[in-house]
This record gives sequence, C-alpha cells and structure tokens, in this order.
Amino acid sequence: MTVDQVVQVVQVAYPQVYLACHTRHQRKRSTDHQLSARDAAILAHLDLERPMRPSHLATHLNVTRSTLSEALKRLTGLGFVVRVSTSGDRRSSGALLSPKGARAIRDTSVLETRQLRAAIEFASREDRAAIVFGMSRLADACRRMTEQRRRA
Repeated sequence: MTVDQVVQVVQVAYPQVYLACHTRHQRKRSTDHQLSARDAAILAHLDLERPMRPSHLATHLNVTRSTLSEALKRLTGLGFVVRVSTSGDRRSSGALLSPKGARAIRDTSVLETRQLRAAIEFASREDRAAIVFGMSRLADACRRMTEQRRRA
C-alpha cells in the first residue's frame, strides 16, 4: 500500500470509530477524577513504561515549561503521574503514567470504554492483535514525527 492509500484508510476509519464510540465531553467537576481537558491531554501523552521528558511534552502540547511543570506537580500529587529520573542524571526527570492515571484516561477518554469494548468484541483474536499493533505503530510514528519537528 502507498502512503496515500494508508492515509485514506485512516481518514475513513478513524471518524467511523469516533462516531461509534464518542462520548460527551464532561466538565472537570462532573468527573470522578476531577480532571480538566488539559489534565486529560497531558495524561493521554504519557506512557506506563516509557518516561516522557517534561520539556518535550511542553513543546508538543504548545504550553510553557512552567505551565506544564505546575500541571505535572498537581497530577503527581493526585497520584496520576509518577516522576522518575532519566539517563542516570537526577536533574533530568521524566513523567510516567501511573495505574491510577491509566484508569483516569480510560474513564475520561473521548472514546467511551463501554462502546469501544463492545466494538472490539466484534473483532477476531487476530484482528484484535492487528488493531493493537496498528494503533501502537501509528501512535509511535506520530511521536517520532513530533520529536523530529521539535528538533527542527
């Protein structure tokens, strides 16, 4: 498949997933997790295993480092984020999503967990593996593209 063909598939498929599984946006005070849209966006960019440097995340989210630092401090205090040292340098830290943060993402995602789960149950075991692989690879490519743009 060419790149243009893949682009077309994603552009057709993603809106179908979104429409079938989209949930109404909730206000911060109406969620159990008390997360703002910005908080949820930060959590959605973190991983359970690979630390993200705050400077990279600030650039990607187009916010100042101080704004992100304050948000990470709050999210860490609430148990949604874990701070870890990176590269053996105590001055260099990364942010990891905590299990509590992963639950918050699930509960506040624009894709409603119940609807998405029901849709995925229609897929065969092999298709589920392909979905996980494809979505993970697409997300990884997006992260690499963002990193390359940040460096430029």
